[in-house]
Amino acid sequence: MSKNPPTFSKPKKPNYLSTTNACKLCKPLGACLAFKGIEGAVPYLHGSQGCATYMRRYIISHYNEPIDIASSSLSEKHAVYGGGPNLKLGLTNVAEKYRPEIIGIATTCLTETIGDDVGMYLHQFAENTKGSVGLPTFVNVSTPSYGGTHMEGFHAAIREVVAQLSEGGPRNDTVNILPGFVSSADYRLLHEILGDFGLDYTLLPDLSETMDGPALLEYEEIQSGGTPIEKIKAMGRAKATIECGGTLGAMKSGGDVLREKFSVPQSQIGMPIGIRETDIFFNLLEELSGRPTPEKYVKQRGRLIDAYVDGHKYISGKRAVIYGEEDLVVGMASFLTEIGIHPVLCASGGTSGKLKKAIAAVTGDTLAEQPQVFEDVDFYDINEMAEQLEIDLVVGHSKGFPLAKKLNIPLIRVGFPIHDRVGGQRILHLGYAGAQQLFDTVTNRLIEKKQNDSPVGYFYM
Repeated sequence: MSKNPPTFSKPKKPNYLSTTNACKLCKPLGACLAFKGIEGAVPYLHGSQGCATYMRRYIISHYNEPIDIASSSLSEKHAVYGGGPNLKLGLTNVAEKYRPEIIGIATTCLTETIGDDVGMYLHQFAENTKGSVGLPTFVNVSTPSYGGTHMEGFHAAIREVVAQLSEGGPRNDTVNILPGFVSSADYRLLHEILGDFGLDYTLLPDLSETMDGPALLEYEEIQSGGTPIEKIKAMGRAKATIECGGTLGAMKSGGDVLREKFSVPQSQIGMPIGIRETDIFFNLLEELSGRPTPEKYVKQRGRLIDAYVDGHKYISGKRAVIYGEEDLVVGMASFLTEIGIHPVLCASGGTSGKLKKAIAAVTGDTLAEQPQVFEDVDFYDINEMAEQLEIDLVVGHSKGFPLAKKLNIPLIRVGFPIHDRVGGQRILHLGYAGAQQLFDTVTNRLIEKKQNDSPVGYFYM
């Protein structure tokens, strides 16, 4: 192993923009997933039909669940004359066919470029349909695909849902939980944890059922589950908000809106991945509930520490590249560092400007040498750097498979999208239970690599 690994600087931007295999997805895709976490919601793209088709296919491949995304189906003509009439007709059709409680409208490149004023169109639609019975609630968000990432679209949608639906009034005893974009299994785990603390809470969004439901005899046009609209309206009266995400400071978040508009106290923490970050989350829950951590989680934490000790000899000193959504990268860097693996490169297609500081906050007191951290990079950049770093594993979503295959090292699949395995929606990342699953996966993959590379193999650790 090289004692002096190469140090990289991000290549200077040319006078044109070129991306090779992006390490991010588009903003309206993230917004659609956020809307799917609301009860009775239909995501609606104001743009061309191709955008909705692409996003449906991409999301279905990860979740293995059906998802309908409506579209205003704009063509070349509407790029000249505007998409207002198509938007209004599409909303009418969706309202009649699906009978949704809410339609979440996100814009695409086309409508942002031509300057369609969706807010004005919705006002006109409301005037034209005044007195009609059974119309859904509308929420709209600006998500130009040519700028930002799917995570920015996700958080922008949550912000607008809160800003446009939440109401003030006398304080209630609920806690708002804004966990960010995690797996359906993670949302289910959060329900379990919050219930065990005896908290009255609102989880927004909630993809625990809408994107990972049971087999049914009859097809549901709108999947059951999601955060009820009435609970979203009451979020402005909550006693506190816990918001997960160490890189959210670059944009106004849902928690910021609740604090500024309704004076709801806000605690912004990192994603609770690994012991360190989960301890912070559980300490907050103790304060808000007035209860100690339930014994079952104390035992989970103890078993996790025991597992760290048992497996340390197999993973200590290994070197990893982490990539993906910024807050997931931060959480995984914290987790890998505490189990003895050195993240040498942390990369994301995001552009918050907060990634390096957030990584340092969770690794600075443990690592003698900080990881190299890069934002706004694609897989061409990541591959070039990773090939020179003598790494032992790659951590991220399925798009890193070509790199892992080329270097003949394990790929630990986390986050979104997972397109080359089943069960991406069931990968557990959060809490002590998530850390236990991640630890076992990482350790066993490294043992398997050593076993496969051995000329004679072995049957006993």
